[in-house]
Amino acid sequence: MEVGYELPPVEKKEITHTQLVRYAGASGDFNPIHTVVPFAEKVGLGGVIAHGMMIMGFIGQAIGMWFLPDQLLRFSARFKAMTRPGEKITVRGSVVGETDGTWKCQAVAVNETGEIKVSASFEVRKA
Repeated sequence: MEVGYELPPVEKKEITHTQLVRYAGASGDFNPIHTVVPFAEKVGLGGVIAHGMMIMGFIGQAIGMWFLPDQLLRFSARFKAMTRPGEKITVRGSVVGETDGTWKCQAVAVNETGEIKVSASFEVRKA
Protein backbone atom coordinates (compact mmCIF):
# COMPACT_ATOMS: atom_id res chain seq x y z
CA MET A 1 0.00 0.00 0.00
CA GLU A 2 1.29 3.46 -0.83
CA VAL A 3 0.25 7.09 -0.53
CA GLY A 4 -2.67 7.74 -2.88
CA TYR A 5 -4.02 4.19 -2.58
CA GLU A 6 -7.84 4.19 -2.73
CA LEU A 7 -9.44 1.78 -0.29
CA PRO A 8 -12.41 -0.23 -1.63
CA PRO A 9 -15.68 1.67 -1.18
CA VAL A 10 -18.16 0.31 1.38
CA GLU A 11 -21.78 0.75 0.33
CA LYS A 12 -24.53 0.80 2.93
CA LYS A 13 -28.20 0.07 2.32
CA GLU A 14 -30.74 2.87 2.20
CA ILE A 15 -31.27 4.52 5.60
CA THR A 16 -34.73 3.65 6.99
CA HIS A 17 -36.85 5.11 9.77
CA THR A 18 -36.86 1.68 11.43
CA GLN A 19 -33.06 1.71 11.41
CA LEU A 20 -33.09 5.09 13.19
CA VAL A 21 -35.45 3.77 15.87
CA ARG A 22 -33.26 0.69 16.37
CA TYR A 23 -30.14 2.82 16.56
CA ALA A 24 -31.83 5.05 19.16
CA GLY A 25 -32.47 1.96 21.28
CA ALA A 26 -28.96 0.62 20.85
CA SER A 27 -27.23 3.94 21.52
CA GLY A 28 -29.57 5.34 24.14
CA ASP A 29 -29.98 8.53 22.08
CA PHE A 30 -33.74 9.04 22.07
CA ASN A 31 -33.72 12.64 20.87
CA PRO A 32 -37.03 12.87 18.99
CA ILE A 33 -35.43 14.61 15.99
CA HIS A 34 -34.20 11.14 15.04
CA THR A 35 -37.39 9.15 15.52
CA VAL A 36 -40.55 11.29 15.75
CA VAL A 37 -41.50 12.78 12.38
CA PRO A 38 -44.02 15.39 13.65
CA PHE A 39 -41.53 16.62 16.25
CA ALA A 40 -38.70 16.89 13.70
CA GLU A 41 -41.03 18.78 11.35
CA LYS A 42 -42.17 21.11 14.13
CA VAL A 43 -38.58 22.11 14.95
CA GLY A 44 -37.91 22.92 11.30
CA LEU A 45 -35.97 19.90 10.11
CA GLY A 46 -38.56 18.81 7.55
CA GLY A 47 -38.54 15.28 8.97
CA VAL A 48 -36.29 13.03 11.00
CA ILE A 49 -32.53 12.95 10.56
CA ALA A 50 -30.09 10.13 11.17
CA HIS A 51 -27.87 10.12 14.23
CA GLY A 52 -24.51 11.57 13.23
CA MET A 53 -22.81 8.91 15.34
CA MET A 54 -24.49 6.21 13.26
CA ILE A 55 -22.95 7.62 10.09
CA MET A 56 -19.60 7.95 11.88
CA GLY A 57 -20.05 4.30 12.85
CA PHE A 58 -20.32 3.41 9.16
CA ILE A 59 -16.82 4.84 8.72
CA GLY A 60 -15.62 2.85 11.73
CA GLN A 61 -17.13 -0.28 10.22
CA ALA A 62 -15.33 0.41 6.93
CA ILE A 63 -12.00 0.88 8.73
CA GLY A 64 -12.57 -2.52 10.35
CA MET A 65 -13.06 -4.02 6.89
CA TRP A 66 -9.95 -2.34 5.47
CA PHE A 67 -7.58 -3.06 8.37
CA LEU A 68 -7.28 -5.39 11.35
CA PRO A 69 -8.77 -3.94 14.56
CA ASP A 70 -5.42 -3.89 16.37
CA GLN A 71 -3.89 -1.75 13.59
CA LEU A 72 -6.08 1.28 14.37
CA LEU A 73 -4.16 3.92 16.34
CA ARG A 74 -6.26 7.09 15.94
CA PHE A 75 -9.69 7.98 14.58
CA SER A 76 -11.37 11.40 14.47
CA ALA A 77 -14.41 12.61 12.59
CA ARG A 78 -16.26 15.79 11.69
CA PHE A 79 -19.96 15.98 10.99
CA LYS A 80 -20.68 17.88 7.77
CA ALA A 81 -24.34 17.43 6.77
CA MET A 82 -27.57 15.83 7.92
CA THR A 83 -28.53 12.38 6.64
CA ARG A 84 -32.17 11.52 6.05
CA PRO A 85 -34.11 8.29 5.60
CA GLY A 86 -33.97 7.21 1.97
CA GLU A 87 -30.34 8.18 1.44
CA LYS A 88 -27.72 5.55 0.60
CA ILE A 89 -24.32 6.10 2.15
CA THR A 90 -21.00 5.03 0.68
CA VAL A 91 -17.78 5.20 2.66
CA ARG A 92 -14.67 6.01 0.62
CA GLY A 93 -11.15 6.10 1.98
CA SER A 94 -7.57 6.59 0.93
CA VAL A 95 -4.02 6.54 2.23
CA VAL A 96 -2.78 10.14 2.37
CA GLY A 97 0.50 9.86 4.25
CA GLU A 98 3.05 7.45 5.61
CA THR A 99 5.69 7.25 8.32
CA ASP A 100 8.07 4.42 9.17
CA GLY A 101 5.41 2.36 10.91
CA THR A 102 2.04 3.90 10.06
CA TRP A 103 -0.31 4.94 7.29
CA LYS A 104 -2.28 8.16 7.63
CA CYS A 105 -5.69 7.84 6.01
CA GLN A 106 -8.82 9.83 5.29
CA ALA A 107 -12.39 8.68 4.77
CA VAL A 108 -15.73 10.24 3.93
CA ALA A 109 -19.31 9.05 4.17
CA VAL A 110 -21.20 10.42 1.17
CA ASN A 111 -24.71 10.06 -0.23
CA GLU A 112 -25.63 9.25 -3.84
CA THR A 113 -25.06 12.84 -4.98
CA GLY A 114 -21.61 13.01 -3.37
CA GLU A 115 -22.66 15.20 -0.44
CA ILE A 116 -20.21 14.59 2.40
CA LYS A 117 -22.05 13.64 5.58
CA VAL A 118 -19.04 12.82 7.78
CA SER A 119 -15.32 13.20 7.11
CA ALA A 120 -12.69 11.36 9.09
CA SER A 121 -8.98 10.97 9.50
CA PHE A 122 -7.36 7.92 10.98
CA GLU A 123 -3.97 6.36 11.45
CA VAL A 124 -3.18 2.68 11.28
CA ARG A 125 -0.11 0.63 12.09
CA LYS A 126 1.38 -1.04 9.05
CA ALA A 127 0.81 -4.79 9.03
